[in-house]
Amino acid sequence: MEGEKTELRRRISPREAKRMMQRMGMSMGDMPDVQEVIFKTRGKEIVVENPQVAILDLHGQKIFQVTGEKITERAVEKEEAKVTIPEEDVRLVADQTGKSVEEAKRALEETEGDLAKAILLLQTKG
Repeated sequence: MEGEKTELRRRISPREAKRMMQRMGMSMGDMPDVQEVIFKTRGKEIVVENPQVAILDLHGQKIFQVTGEKITERAVEKEEAKVTIPEEDVRLVADQTGKSVEEAKRALEETEGDLAKAILLLQTKG
């Protein structure tokens, strides 16, 4: 019984691990000379400076492992990109909802030009 536990806990050499990975269709390597990795979400950016990046290739699917000592987070400010709204869209929304052209234009601006959302918005406002 004690011998079985020792056998299960035996360390696998790097060479054996590499062979096992190859048999399973996996390969692993480093990505050299990476200066910075940035993860962007809607509300923030996570910046990893001077990271170490390992790439695991599993049957053509790449998995990136990023480690680093200096990790910073910063909030992302939304850029107010002005959406150009065609006049025919404004008229369509106004006709569909029975609202004024000005109300239709405001709703389209609020929904970033999305016709369906603008119509729903105006219909729910009553």
